[in-house]
Amino acid sequence: MTTSDTEAAGAGGHGGHEGHTLTIDELAARAGVTVRTVRFYGTKGLLPPPVIGPRRVGRYGGEHLARLALIEELQHQGMTLAAIERYLSRLPSDLSAHDLELHRAVVASWAPETVERVGREELGRRAGRPLTDEEVDRLAAMDVVVPDGDGYRVDAGLLRLGVELLDVPFSPETVLAARTALLAHSRAAARDLSRLLRDAVAERDARDVRSLSAHMHPLVVQALLTTFQRSLRQELREWLDKESGE
Repeated sequence: MTTSDTEAAGAGGHGGHEGHTLTIDELAARAGVTVRTVRFYGTKGLLPPPVIGPRRVGRYGGEHLARLALIEELQHQGMTLAAIERYLSRLPSDLSAHDLELHRAVVASWAPETVERVGREELGRRAGRPLTDEEVDRLAAMDVVVPDGDGYRVDAGLLRLGVELLDVPFSPETVLAARTALLAHSRAAARDLSRLLRDAVAERDARDVRSLSAHMHPLVVQALLTTFQRSLRQELREWLDKESGE
C-alpha cells in the first residue's frame, strides 16, 4: 500500500461509505491539483477528512471534488486563502456535492462571462471527468459547449452544471425545454430588477451606480437562487402530495 493511497488514522471516518470511491491520487487528478494541495487543504480544514475504508485506505467522494472546484473558483475571483477559509466556515458542514456546485455557480456568476477555447483533453479536465463523444454532443445540444474547429468554446461557469445534467435521467429535449423556461423567466426577473435599481439610483453619480451594481450583483444572485430553490421545493412537495393522494 502506498503512502498516497492511505490517510492517517486520525483523519476520521467510520468505515466504507457509498459514493466515496476515489483515492487521494484519483481525486487530485480529477480536480487538476496535486496530492500535496489536497493534503494541505485537508490540514487547513478546507476539505473534510476522507472516509477510511478497508485496509485503512482513505476514500474521497463527489463532495470533495465539488469543494475543490469551489475553492478553485474562489481563488479565481481573487480571494486569499484566509478569505476562502472564512467563506467555507460559514457553509453548513453537510452540504452535498450538488449544493456545493450551486455555490460555485453563484460565485462564478460574480465575474463577467468568460468563454475560452479548449481542446478535447482540456475539456475533460475542466469537466472533472473524461467525456464520451455522446456526452460532448449532449453538452453541445444544451449550448454548454460550442464546437470550434478541432476544439470547443466553453463558459467555465456553465460547464460543471452541464456535466451534472448528463447524469439526470431526462431526455435532451426535456433539458432544453427546461433551459428555455429558465432563461425566459430569469431574463424577465432581471429586467424587473434592473428597472427597480435604475429608479432607485437615478439621481446618483454614474461611478456610484457602478459600485452599487457590483456590490448588489452577488446578493441578488444569491437571493434569486434561494427563492427559486424554496419555490421549486414547494412545487415538488405539492405535486408529490397530490400523486400520493390519488
